[in-house]
Amino acid sequence: MPDIPFGFALPGGQPPDPNDPQQMQQFMAQLQQLLAAPGSGPVNWDLARQVAAAQLAQAGDPAVSPFERNAVEEVLRLADLWLEQAVALPSGVKTAVAWNRNEWIYRTLDVWQKLCNPVAERMVNAMGDLVPPEARAQLGPMQSMVTTLGGALFGGQLGQALGSLAAEVLSAGDIGLPLGPTGTGALIPANIREFATGLELPEDEVRLYVALREAAHQRLFEHVPWLRGHILNSVETYANGITVNREAIEEAMGRIDPTNPESMQEMALEGIFAPEDTPAQQASLARLETTLALVEGWVGHVVDMAVGDRLPNVIRLAEAFRRRRAAGGPAEQTFAALVGLELRPRRLREAAALWTAVTEQRGVQGRDGLWGHPDLLPSGDDFADPEAFARAQFDNGGLGDFDDLGDIDFGDSEGPKENPPSKGEDEDK
Repeated sequence: MPDIPFGFALPGGQPPDPNDPQQMQQFMAQLQQLLAAPGSGPVNWDLARQVAAAQLAQAGDPAVSPFERNAVEEVLRLADLWLEQAVALPSGVKTAVAWNRNEWIYRTLDVWQKLCNPVAERMVNAMGDLVPPEARAQLGPMQSMVTTLGGALFGGQLGQALGSLAAEVLSAGDIGLPLGPTGTGALIPANIREFATGLELPEDEVRLYVALREAAHQRLFEHVPWLRGHILNSVETYANGITVNREAIEEAMGRIDPTNPESMQEMALEGIFAPEDTPAQQASLARLETTLALVEGWVGHVVDMAVGDRLPNVIRLAEAFRRRRAAGGPAEQTFAALVGLELRPRRLREAAALWTAVTEQRGVQGRDGLWGHPDLLPSGDDFADPEAFARAQFDNGGLGDFDDLGDIDFGDSEGPKENPPSKGEDEDK
């Protein structure tokens, strides 16, 4: 995992020069402001936004042009038309928008708070535990400064991680989580342009492929109402089992030199977070990975069906996205190091093969009917033999007489509130 600096720096991301009185004065004023700011949680999210914005300003965040906005609206409409024959779920894009990188952060920050706060709270509490009991009594009200400092340090790290992610993501649903507002299909033109250049493919073709994936994500999360909460709860459940290595925190804090502000910049969280090696935590991870793989596999499968041979470079595009999602970019690796949680779906090819097998057995309606309730979805074990799962679902009454989506009440299915039903728990172990 890469080292992640804590993010105490002047605007632009550079640490202050100890020999420059003006920079030092600005740095100390910034630090004093951070410590004086009241906190509403374990993370200083205001600082996270500031650090991310400064990082993007330094790297460049091109404004979205009117041409790009029109292109995004048109390509998402076209993508929805192509998906009509490949997906039984209706369109989920109510609003089509083009975002710059900073707007992606702004529009997704609420979800990041839900995902990151549990881990951040444990780290901040662990920092407070490093203060000896006798010292806590002497500190009195000043003990809260430890919590404030911890929230600021973690906020700086999160800001850098989100800034890095913002420079890589191609759309609102690009990393498989329901990060953006419901019903909003969003593309990031600057990142799509750079991605197309790296692939040496026409930008308009890459844009359409990204739009197809985004529109497919929106259909799934808009019309399977239990899925959004299920994924976010699964992430939170897994995060709750991540432990904090207090020795690693103590070692990291010990490397700070009060006379050298750059030492804060170099402080890293590598090795601080680790998942508990318990059956419950392993099952939690398996459920999360299976769900992410099912979502990503379904998206890839329906996009391949919708495209057919209409895009000349569809094979290259499909393979590029599979590799990209399976391996994860530098920003995703950074996020994994920061919160101890990898959001990459595993076994993508197996998941796509499973959806293909189900489609061949029961068609588009029967395949998408599996999203009617979490009990109907395959487990990780089912990936090993997609054909057997596709047959067993119907031979053993898995879907009974459900021949179309009208027989499944998507609107009333809220999904599991905490852990999935026992079927998923037993099969994922």
